[in-house]
Amino acid sequence: MDKDIAQLIRKNILNLSPYSSAREEYTGKEGIFLDANENPFGRYNRYPDPYQSALKQRLSIIKNISSSQIFIGNGSDEVIDIAFRIFCEPNQDKALTFTPTYGMYEVSANINAIEFIKLSLNQDFQIERKTVTPYFSDPSLKLIFICSPNNPTGNLLNREDIEFVLQHFKGVVIVDEAYIDFCDEPSFLEKIEKYPNLIVSQTLSKAWGLAGIRLGIAYMNEKILSYYNKVKAPYNVSSINQETALETLRNIDAYEEKRNEILSEKNKLINELQISKPVHKIYPSDANFLLIEVDNANQLYNRLIEKQIIIRNRNSVVPNCVRITVGTREENLRLLNELKLINNG
Repeated sequence: MDKDIAQLIRKNILNLSPYSSAREEYTGKEGIFLDANENPFGRYNRYPDPYQSALKQRLSIIKNISSSQIFIGNGSDEVIDIAFRIFCEPNQDKALTFTPTYGMYEVSANINAIEFIKLSLNQDFQIERKTVTPYFSDPSLKLIFICSPNNPTGNLLNREDIEFVLQHFKGVVIVDEAYIDFCDEPSFLEKIEKYPNLIVSQTLSKAWGLAGIRLGIAYMNEKILSYYNKVKAPYNVSSINQETALETLRNIDAYEEKRNEILSEKNKLINELQISKPVHKIYPSDANFLLIEVDNANQLYNRLIEKQIIIRNRNSVVPNCVRITVGTREENLRLLNELKLINNG
């Protein structure tokens, strides 16, 4: 399969000589550093570890996967963008996803001049195999993005359907698991050895509460990782962000406490929203948010904005639907109280 993966790589990337940074040529921690034109003064005067070794070692323990299969990015958006730059020739190749889903896949495709195919999920927000199968034979289709749990719908996609795509598609499949920590289903990390064309994307932005440091993670086989390391910026994750992430990842108890609190609040929110008059339907959610069909999404969104309660209007993606992230108990109660006032008004 390594040979097949190499055939998917753009020729200029195959032949690329990556930039060699000072911190790659000398990896020691002690010494008089006169090699990188750094300022000799200051706390953060030195360039960060270009391969985030300590962070990968910690993730390796938590996720039970080799650190040689881990890529750390400047948010998951970097993971997405690099995939296009490695596998897709501009104005020639294609990528595909299933909608409605995370909009950055399409934006990144457009930035990289890649034709982007959008196939609709069925009424249960699941993949239709008969719809995607004809595309497997297209040699210009290089990437398929699958978001599970999906955004904005909130549901897990059927595991068997994802494996069907992995088994029959000859290109690379990126399974985006940004919300996987909020559900009970196992991650596709356990399938990396079975499927060499699989990349699993995760993040510290959601369950770990570190959206502000922009740290995304991708798990893949060593062959694909070697090309990611070729293409990435030399110092793509700052020292401050690496330190913050490592500190948070060392406190598993705090992570689990906050995650469980969010899940508990989600259940309370579902129970209370079910009796709210503007709500027609609450879609099943395996994430930390709810997709809700209401009487008039635009009107509800604007009414709540007036009260400085900001939800996401998804009317343009799923008709008359809004997306509500689970907040603290106080935030959720304020939302519910405003909905009651709207009902009574």
